[in-house]
Amino acid sequence: MKDFKINIIGLSNKQHQYDFHIGDEFFRHYGDGIVSEGDLKAVVTLDKHETMIEARFEISGKVKLICDRSLDPFQHPLKIDKKVIFKYGDANEELSDEIIMIHRDSDHLELGQYMYEFIALAIPMKKLHPRYEGELELDEEAEGKIIYSSGSDSGDEGEQDIDPRWEQLKKLK
Repeated sequence: MKDFKINIIGLSNKQHQYDFHIGDEFFRHYGDGIVSEGDLKAVVTLDKHETMIEARFEISGKVKLICDRSLDPFQHPLKIDKKVIFKYGDANEELSDEIIMIHRDSDHLELGQYMYEFIALAIPMKKLHPRYEGELELDEEAEGKIIYSSGSDSGDEGEQDIDPRWEQLKKLK
């Protein structure tokens, strides 16, 4: 998408700010597996230096998600603030999550893919409709604890009905 390409050849060595609108067409272009609809605003600040470009992505708005529990659609708010450093080098290569080497002869930056990845990473693992928010807190408190059991309520009966083979193994201790 041409809307998310920035020409870096003509940029002077100072800060430049760009505003982008991220809508449904954006998600159709970059992939609609995780998010297919949304209305977001992205403000990208590029700080160009001789050997690198610092890019700060501030993305805010809402995306449409499907609840994992009820399959009802709902609007999920997002607020993302990420920083990426583009260093000039001999090849295009990702050095880390925050540092990307671009060829020194590159004439533009394609920022759309980075924005899509930031949005995808901000989506929660459990997509629950807001009406289930109270239950989510209870689930997190009970994490690591047994909630349901299939055995009887009294522990004495379980001790009396031990298989004789297990009793022989206990003697080996």
